[in-house]
Order: sequence, then structure tokens, then C-alpha cells
Amino acid sequence: MAAFPAFFCVFLAVIVTGHAQSVEITPREAVRRVGDELTVMCKVAYPIDSCRMTVGTTPYRLIPSNQEGDVIYAGQGLQFGECGVHIKHIKEEWNGNISCVLPPQSGSIEVTGTMRLMVARAPENPQLITPPQATFKEGDVLMAQCVVPNGRPAAKITWFLDEEQLLAGTHQPIISSEPGSELQTISQNLSRSLQADDGGRRLVCRSQHEALDSPKDAARQLIVHYPPKRIEQGPITIFGLKLGAEGRLNVTVRSSPPPDAQWAVGDLRLNPGQTDEQAGAVALEPLHLGGGYYNVTLILRRIAKEDVDKTYYLRVANDLGKEEFAVRLSTMDEPAGVELDTGAIVGIVIAVLVLLIAVFLIVFAKATDRWCFAGRSHRTDIPDGADSEAPLPPHDDVKGSENPSHDHGEYISNGDTKHPEKKPDTAV
Repeated sequence: MAAFPAFFCVFLAVIVTGHAQSVEITPREAVRRVGDELTVMCKVAYPIDSCRMTVGTTPYRLIPSNQEGDVIYAGQGLQFGECGVHIKHIKEEWNGNISCVLPPQSGSIEVTGTMRLMVARAPENPQLITPPQATFKEGDVLMAQCVVPNGRPAAKITWFLDEEQLLAGTHQPIISSEPGSELQTISQNLSRSLQADDGGRRLVCRSQHEALDSPKDAARQLIVHYPPKRIEQGPITIFGLKLGAEGRLNVTVRSSPPPDAQWAVGDLRLNPGQTDEQAGAVALEPLHLGGGYYNVTLILRRIAKEDVDKTYYLRVANDLGKEEFAVRLSTMDEPAGVELDTGAIVGIVIAVLVLLIAVFLIVFAKATDRWCFAGRSHRTDIPDGADSEAPLPPHDDVKGSENPSHDHGEYISNGDTKHPEKKPDTAV
């Protein structure tokens, strides 16, 4: 008899578990800001007696006919097994679980369901951690870290270089929290090999979060140093100069920090700001165009014929290196270049391929006696209607024109093979 109560308890637990598993609750999780709305629906497959909800630590008995207050009933009715709650204005203290209790119309077994409500809390401002040095060199590997502390849930970090999003070099983000706290801190590292184009651009760590009206940024401008660089390769020719008129020799160079410049022609040396009255030449200070580009100019007040035969040299240097340019003068107009767009290049390539295929097919057909070359290597002087496979007549009968007659006609010599030709009957 003692085993019967134990069996009954197990049976009752199975029934309760079966009912609990049949509760359908949506959504299972939700993230909302303070003041947002939320609807949670618990549903079973049979009519229920009442609908009780616990939001945060506050219990509510929800009545379908009562639609006043910030927490009201939602659903089609208790007779349809629906116990839902509509929260009009979410509060900070409601962060946590929302649970529903659904008792049946008959019996004392109640089933429950639980969902997770996370009330979003804005994180603190992002922090960008970079090396303390003020400048970098081209090729240096920059290691940076972005930290966004104390958000609920964790913030999202995005890296930018000016407005260009950086994906390469980003590491897996790490999320952590203090013991006993639901606030989460996220951090992410970035590594990047610096290039000349990175100089002057802003490295941005951007924080995005459900509780923020707009993203927040932490940024640092990058200063990258590199030796002087050429914009165009080889000697430089200045076209369109006029004899007897002023001429400007402009050379664009890229450098960081700014370059020191010197013009040289023969024994003459001119630094920026200097003038040589005898040569009629003025060297201007390098003009910064932005982005590390500088325009270095030498003015010749009057172009003489002998100037066209000279080579002018521009030497630029900074702490990291130097570069030299050879500049020639020309009174001719600059020759027009031929530029082809992508479509024209593709068309030329296709035409060349078609031509090569056609030549290959012609050579192949001629070598193998195919297509239009078929039969060219065989005799073509066989009369129409004659069978090229016909057997030759006996040797005695093949006499050509030397044998005047034959019982079946006369054979006419035609190359190596003699074919019979019937003579017309002659009246006797």
C-alpha cells in the first residue's frame, strides 16, 4: 500500500510536466528601452479560469474587460486559453523575467511560462586606446583597442578610417561583466599596417546601442611619415612653353613631413625663396595641396632657346629619404594620349581570339582534307558518271590510241587509267 502514494505522486508530476510543456509563450526574449511598449502572450490548448502575470517583482491579475492602467490584458479571451499582457510603458525596474500563471477552469493544476525582458541601458562613452606616440612611420603596425563599458545589453563596436569601414584587422570582441552586475563591457582590438594614404585620416571607434538615439564616437587623427614619393615615373617634360615668355616648371611630389627642395641646372643651385637674376629664375616655396601632396615650382622669367636644350633637376628630401626628378622643357604641344575604355579593350581581345581560332581551323582543315579542302588531294579529271572504283580492263585491251578496235569499243587513254568509249555505228 505504501507504494501507491508514491506512484500517484509520480503520475501527478508527469501530468503537471505535460501541461507545463504545452504552454506557448511569445516572445521568449525581448530588448526594450525605458518607455517602450511590449506584448507578451501565454497560451494553452484549453480554456483557463484566470490570467495572472508577474512583471519584475509586481504581480498582476489581468481581467479582459479591464483595459485601464499601464499593464492590461491582451488576447482573445480566457475561453480560448490566452493569457497575454500589454505593457504600455516599460520601467527600468522591470528588467528581468516576466512570468504567467494559467489555472484551468476545473482542477487545481496551474501551468506557468516565463520570458526574459532586458530593459536596455545606454553604455558609457567609448574609449579609444592607442600608442602614446604622436606620429607613425609608413609600415608601422598600429595596435588599437576600443572599450565601451557598462551597457545592457553589450554595445556594438564598429571601426572606421574617416568614413571607410574597417573589417580587415579587427579581432573578436570580448564581453565581460562585474560579479553580480547585469551591465556588460565590450572591448575589441584592431591591428593595421599603416600606409601613406592613412596619414591625416581619423581612426574612429563607433559605439551603437539600443538605448542610444545616435552612435557615439571616439577618434584619433593619424600622422604617418614617409619619404618623398614620385607621382609619375621617368623624366618629366613640360610642354607648351613659348620662347621669350615666362615658363613655370611644376612638379608634384608627395612627402611627410614636408620636403626640403632644391633646383639645379648646370652649376646653378636654387632653394625655395631664392632668385637668380642672371638666370632669371625664381624658386617658390613648396605649396601644400593637401593629403601630403606638394607642388614645387621653378619660374623662368623668359624662356630662351638654350633653355630648351637643358635638363633641370629637382631634389627633394626629408628625414626619411630623398628623391630626384629630371625635368625637360618643350615648346611643342603635349601629345594627345590614346585612352581605351574597358569595353574597347575587351572588344579587341575578343577580335584577336576569333582571328586566331579562324587561322587554326583553316590550317587544320587544309592539313586533314576536311570541309572545303576535302578531295583536293585526289584526281579531279574523272568524267562525270564514271566510277572511280571500277576495275581496270585486261592488260591486253589497254592500248590507248594504238589499238584501233575492240569488241566492246575503243579505249581512250586518260592519264594512268583508260576508260572505254563506244564508237558510233558506221553504215556498211
